[in-house]
Amino acid sequence: MARDNAPPRQDLTEGPIASTLLKFALPTLGSSVLQSLNGSINTFWVGHFLGEEALAATSNANMIMFLLNAFVFGFGMAATVLIGQSYGRRDIDAVRRTIGTAMGAFIPLTLVVALLGWVFAPQILDLLQTPAGAWQLALDYLRVIFIAIPLSLIVVLLMMGLRGVGDSVTPFYFMFVAVVLDSGLNPVFILGLGPAPTLGIAGSALATVIANLVGLLAMIGFIYARDLPLRLRGAELGYLRPQGALLRTIAAKGFPMGLQMIVISLAALVMIGFVNAEGVDTAAAFGVAQQLWTYVQMPAMAIGAAVSAMAAQNIGAGRWDRVSQIMRAGVAQNVLLTGALVLLLLAADRPAIALFLGQDSPAMGIARHIQLLATWNFVLFGVTMVFFGIVRANGAVFAPLVILFVAMFPVRLGFIALARPALGADALWLSFPAGSIVTLVLAGLYYRYGGWRKARMMTPPSGDECREEALGTSEPAGRLNPAA
Repeated sequence: MARDNAPPRQDLTEGPIASTLLKFALPTLGSSVLQSLNGSINTFWVGHFLGEEALAATSNANMIMFLLNAFVFGFGMAATVLIGQSYGRRDIDAVRRTIGTAMGAFIPLTLVVALLGWVFAPQILDLLQTPAGAWQLALDYLRVIFIAIPLSLIVVLLMMGLRGVGDSVTPFYFMFVAVVLDSGLNPVFILGLGPAPTLGIAGSALATVIANLVGLLAMIGFIYARDLPLRLRGAELGYLRPQGALLRTIAAKGFPMGLQMIVISLAALVMIGFVNAEGVDTAAAFGVAQQLWTYVQMPAMAIGAAVSAMAAQNIGAGRWDRVSQIMRAGVAQNVLLTGALVLLLLAADRPAIALFLGQDSPAMGIARHIQLLATWNFVLFGVTMVFFGIVRANGAVFAPLVILFVAMFPVRLGFIALARPALGADALWLSFPAGSIVTLVLAGLYYRYGGWRKARMMTPPSGDECREEALGTSEPAGRLNPAA
C-alpha cells in the first residue's frame, strides 16, 4: 500500500458532484495549460527565428506525430481503464499488474513505430503535399522528434495511470518540469547559444527530447520515493512480462480506442493536404490557429478526463445513481469555461496571433479569418467529450469510433468537397463546426438511447473473483483520458 506521505488521491465516489469534478479537473487543466503553453512558446521561437516556412514545417510534422502515436496511445488508454477500475475496488496489485503489462508490451512497439517513422518520413511528407519551402525543414524536425516517441508513451502511461488512481496533482508537477526545460532549451539549440551547436529547426525537436527524458526520470524517481500505487518492486517487476489474458483485454479495448484517434488523425492529415495546397501563408496561418485552439479546447479535454475518471470509479463502485449527475455537471462546466475562452480569443485575436506571426505577416489576415469561422465549434466539442467520457467509462468504445468516423469523413470531408467550389478555402474552416454538430447530435442520441450501460470491461478475474462475481453484481468500468 502507498505510504502516508504520498500525494492525496481522491475518492470520486463520494461527496458533491460538481465541486468534486471541478477540483479533480483543475490540475489536469493546469497540465493542459502547461502542455499548450510549451507548444506555443516553441512555435514563437520557430516562427520568429526561422520564419513562415519553418512554422508550416512544424505544423505538418506535429500532425504526423499525433497520427503515429495514436494507435499505441489507444492501448495506453485501455490500460488506464483497468487501472481506474482496479483502484475503484481498492485492488492495488491489479493496478500494478496492469501498468506492468502495458509497459512491457507497448514500449517495444513504440520503438518499432519510431524506427519505421524515421525511415519513411520523406514519403509521409510527400503524401501530405508538404510545400517545397517547408519540406526539408519538416524532415529535419520530424526525424529528431521520432526519437521521443518511446519516452512520450511512458510519460503518457504514467500520467494517465496516476489520474486513474485519483492523483491529478503529481502529473501537473512533472509536466511543469518538462515545459520549463523544453521552452528554455528551444532558443539554445535553435540559435546555438553558448556551447550548444546551431541546429535550427532540429534544435527545437532536440529540446523536446531532452525535456521528455528529464521529466520522465524525475517522475519515476518521485513515484518510487513516495511508494505510489504504480511502482513495481521485487517480485512485482515480473509484471513487466505481459500477462496474456490481461494483454488481450487491453488490446481488445485499446484497438478501437487507438483506431478512433487514427480516424481523427487521418481526417486532420487530409485537411493538412487541403491547407497546404493553398500555399505556405495559409499553412502557417492554420498552424497558428491550431496553436490557439489548443487553449480553447483545454477545459473540454480536462473536464472530459475528469468525467471519465469520476464515472469509471462510480461505475466500478456500483454508484450508477451518480453517473447522470456527473454528465450534467460536466456539460455545464464545459459550456461555461469553453464558451468564455472562445469569446476571449475572438475579442483579442490580433494580439494573440501576432505572438506567432508578427503584425506584418501576410498570414495574419488569414489566421484571423480562420478563427472567426471555426473557433466556436469547440463549445460543441466540449459537450461531446462529456458524452463520450461517460459511455467509455463502462467500456463502450465502438459507438464513439463509428460516430467520429461518420463525422470526420462523410460529413467533414464531404462538406469540403461539396462547398469548396462555391466557398473556396472557407469550406475548409466551416467543415469544423459542420463535423462537430453531427458528432454532438449522434453522441447525445447514443448516450440517451444506446446500450452502453450494458457494456463490460473487467480485469480478467481469478477463481475467487469469479465466484464472488457470480454471487454479486459485477463492477464494469473504463476510462478514456483525452487530455493524457
